[in-house]
Amino acid sequence: MILGIGSRIKHPEFGLGVVTNVTSKMYWVTFIDNGLETVNVDDEFEIIDGVEDEVDTVSFYEVEKVVKDLLKRYSDISEIVPIADKWKGGKLIMQPGDQNLTSKDLPIDKFFHKIVMVRDRIRVMEQKINSSNLDQQDKIDLQQYITRIYGSLTTFNVLFKNKSQHFVGDSSKNK
Repeated sequence: MILGIGSRIKHPEFGLGVVTNVTSKMYWVTFIDNGLETVNVDDEFEIIDGVEDEVDTVSFYEVEKVVKDLLKRYSDISEIVPIADKWKGGKLIMQPGDQNLTSKDLPIDKFFHKIVMVRDRIRVMEQKINSSNLDQQDKIDLQQYITRIYGSLTTFNVLFKNKSQHFVGDSSKNK
């Protein structure tokens, strides 16, 4: 059977991927960890979700959407979040209270990247809680903790270029 576009496979070398193009001898597969690779039709791999090769064409937009959804589901790859222009090239200086100790300098973009990773992992945790089998009251209780975590992180909003990517806590307290 020739796989169609949108089929999901697990390759022993490249890992999880989605077929994005097909010829009689090759599959073009976008892998989560390895990007776009060509795979011989005869190669050994596990078919996770096979789509039969159909005459209908699939738009690039549809393939891109499938790949993005898979990447979001199976990895912690995050969206590109730009740092505010005024912080580019800057550094964070941590000065201990004890003058006998040395300070620590950290490029602010590395610090910002860590903040974005924390935000993305909190979002994943939130999604897992919402889709879990917990009872509704437990979900509400955990969501309140997550909201408070976001609120605690609003201090770092000054680093974000786009306001739409800011942390938002419980805004009802400000009303």
